[in-house]
Amino acid sequence: MSAQEERDALTLPPALYDYALHLLHESPDGIPPRRGFPLSQQPEPGESPLSLSPEESQGAIRDALNPLPDDSATLHSRFAQLGIRDSSMHLMLIQSAVAGLPLPTEQWDAARSLARQLTRTGTTAPAVTAGLALLTRLGTSEDIPYLSVLGLLRKFTRPAVEALDALDPQSAAVVWLSCYARHDELRPLVHALQRGEQSAIRAELVAFPAESRLLNTTVARRIAEAARLPDLLGRHPSDTVLLARAGRLLVRTGCARDAPTDLLAYRDALTVYESVVTRAGLLPPTLDNHATLLSLALDLSSGPGVLLDWPPGRRMTLLESLGRLLAEPRWASLPDTEAGGADQRLRAGWIRRTGRQPFRDPTTPGRLRVEVVAGDPVDREPVETRILLDGRPVVPAYFGSGPAHSPEYLLDEGRLRAGSEPCKVQLAEASCTEGCCGALYVTIRRDGDQVVWENWQRPPTMPGSKSPAPELAACRFDAAAYDAEIARAETDRSWSWPARTTARLIKAGLKERPDLLSRWDAKRGWIGSGFDAPDTTEVTFVYAPGLGSGKPDGIALQFRWIVPDDGTPPEEQAAAALNRLTEEDPKTYGQVCGGTRERAEELGFSWPERN
Repeated sequence: MSAQEERDALTLPPALYDYALHLLHESPDGIPPRRGFPLSQQPEPGESPLSLSPEESQGAIRDALNPLPDDSATLHSRFAQLGIRDSSMHLMLIQSAVAGLPLPTEQWDAARSLARQLTRTGTTAPAVTAGLALLTRLGTSEDIPYLSVLGLLRKFTRPAVEALDALDPQSAAVVWLSCYARHDELRPLVHALQRGEQSAIRAELVAFPAESRLLNTTVARRIAEAARLPDLLGRHPSDTVLLARAGRLLVRTGCARDAPTDLLAYRDALTVYESVVTRAGLLPPTLDNHATLLSLALDLSSGPGVLLDWPPGRRMTLLESLGRLLAEPRWASLPDTEAGGADQRLRAGWIRRTGRQPFRDPTTPGRLRVEVVAGDPVDREPVETRILLDGRPVVPAYFGSGPAHSPEYLLDEGRLRAGSEPCKVQLAEASCTEGCCGALYVTIRRDGDQVVWENWQRPPTMPGSKSPAPELAACRFDAAAYDAEIARAETDRSWSWPARTTARLIKAGLKERPDLLSRWDAKRGWIGSGFDAPDTTEVTFVYAPGLGSGKPDGIALQFRWIVPDDGTPPEEQAAAALNRLTEEDPKTYGQVCGGTRERAEELGFSWPERN
């Protein structure tokens, strides 16, 4: 070796695996910062700024990987020579290219050997990313410790977790939580999971506040996976606190507002359902536990729980078991006897309205069933119009990126009715917006004595996976049975509560008499029960001078009018609200909630102070 080569060898950057291991050992609490350790690398000698277009980058990556080299040094060199850097675009293109590489069986051993060189000794992000992508396809249990360490580096968390998910979901979940659990309340649990101390894991699992703000579907699933929840329940069969927490995690994993497909991705979901439901009689009868068991029953009846791979008859057996338990006097009397704060009163009212819904048989026979399901109001869960075809819920089965639309949208507006002309209907929209993650559409038409649902439209991949979504077949229904089921669903208001009913009646009144707002140069906006305060009615409207005459002058302002539930019947509250609109300008009692500060001040209104 020449003197220059010796100097180069001495100045080579460390393997990124070693770098991650060093950062982990130096971390004060043994876990990385949120989002993972940053990948701080010095530019390689002669490295130029990113200059390749996406198309050029894609071609260069294909050239670098074809053919796969026998050693990691060659791939390092190819990436460097072709201008492949550690940009997010390049790393994503590398993952995609490796995922699509044709790898005959006889090449697996060589490709796996290369992947291990890249992940264990690789010194650049592109090289390590290629190794991670290969291990996603070819990894074995031998690779778990290395993937678990590399996943703590910010740029490698997602590909490492993807590789680990196929090998060891528990390790994948620990890495995911270490980097993505952003709430301080979860850090002690993450620390215990990272250390692997079983007694500490159990203690921290039941200690953190299991509020909905901390537990979206993915966080709940990853906690269940990381804690090895079935094993934990098996070691503590009489631990009712742990049992209640397991039920809570199961509920949050399948909640509709986020991504209910997390429940379908949770491999131990059936086992945890079995443990929680068969031992539910051990739980003390409280409103919180009642809400958990009722939420599980609603999922088993018409939610994503239906879609799990149940043994024949087992789901209905568990559902019937919950029905018998919650009908016992010690549980059934809870909503009428247990006092509490505002949230508990909301929950008690919800249980009174919804408590027997999941245990009732369908009132009309046929392939189609429409269930309006209001979720736990304490969790601010949505009200969904769940549509079941042959007993299977359509939205989580075909879409899964958000809840089914509300009954106000699908039923009050008559969108599910079958008319003589085909009608395209949106059944659900992604929680983030359609423009981000899509929506689910179907075209409904009448064909003689049948109703047809056809021309389904949804995102190109299956819910919760990267697999291509197959084209959905048309569904045919007996028209008389279809019309009867839609009519029944439209007139069933048993799920509603006073503020929600008041909102519906105000909205209906303003649709009949738009002049109630137009006389004040205002136009109806969204009307419903409050999200943060479900026992209030929110009326929103927009205002601009001249809007009532159809000639608005300038940018409109948005106003919100809060109508609290005063305890009188909703019909009286709605009539009073409509009468007030007749007599008083709503801008004098509504509050500005949208538009611009400049426009509000120009028109003489106060701009709201934001917390």
